[in-house]
Amino acid sequence: MFIDSHCHLDRVDLKPYNHSFAEFMREASAQQISQMLCIAIDLEAYPKMLALVEPYPQIAVSVGVHPNEHDGKEPDVAELVALAAHPKVIAIGETGLDYFRTVQPGQEVQEVDWVWQQQRFRNHIKAAKLTHKPLIIHTREARADTLRILQEEGAEHVGGIIHCFTEDWEFAEAAMALNFYISFSGIVTFNNATAIKDVAKRIPADRFLIETDSPYLAPVPKRGKPNYPMYVRYVAEYIAQLRNTSVDAIAACTAENYCRLFNLPLTPPAVVTQASVELCE
Repeated sequence: MFIDSHCHLDRVDLKPYNHSFAEFMREASAQQISQMLCIAIDLEAYPKMLALVEPYPQIAVSVGVHPNEHDGKEPDVAELVALAAHPKVIAIGETGLDYFRTVQPGQEVQEVDWVWQQQRFRNHIKAAKLTHKPLIIHTREARADTLRILQEEGAEHVGGIIHCFTEDWEFAEAAMALNFYISFSGIVTFNNATAIKDVAKRIPADRFLIETDSPYLAPVPKRGKPNYPMYVRYVAEYIAQLRNTSVDAIAACTAENYCRLFNLPLTPPAVVTQASVELCE
């Protein structure tokens, strides 16, 4: 049983599955993907994303606006709280700070006005605290401000996930002290991911998760190709090698961690019923 704690199912390439989401889901079930968390990145695509996955009890969703989204609707706290009332929603985000992609060519980091991105981040934390739902955090080239804002806003009261972890052990310790779990994506399998591998070896067994971030960041041996939740097995296998344990042990502990974080029952692999298939054909 594997749980993909971060994927974008409305963006996966369905061509190998005859452009059928139902067929894709049958394969995911056959590959022992028991639960998936489908992550929102904007409010414009959110209704369609929710409609796509709503028939499937093994798929939960988040609601939020990614820090790199510029042209869409800016979420306020009240709207996030209202959208989070849907029973499918178990998390707030993807939110956080990304100073890497926001810097334009020729522009220095210190020249950028980060106030709007930081305020959006704060709004998501406020919404998470009001709804008592964990946060899904994206951080890139913004480690100090990410930790500072989490601390200032009291994010430890809801906790959450540092998704697609790309930092070092010092950051991981600080995040765990704020009640956050560390989620490893396919990046941990890349040759140059030395610091991430070190964290994957050292992190307590009850504080980490695995994810694909599909359709992005496919792990070795699928690197450079479209990514799918089924490939979370490769992440689990690689971490099992790093920690000198079995892939079954990694699958089991990350499933337990996921269910503990989101207060969900630990269930066996979900079965894709004919009724749900027909709804999505």
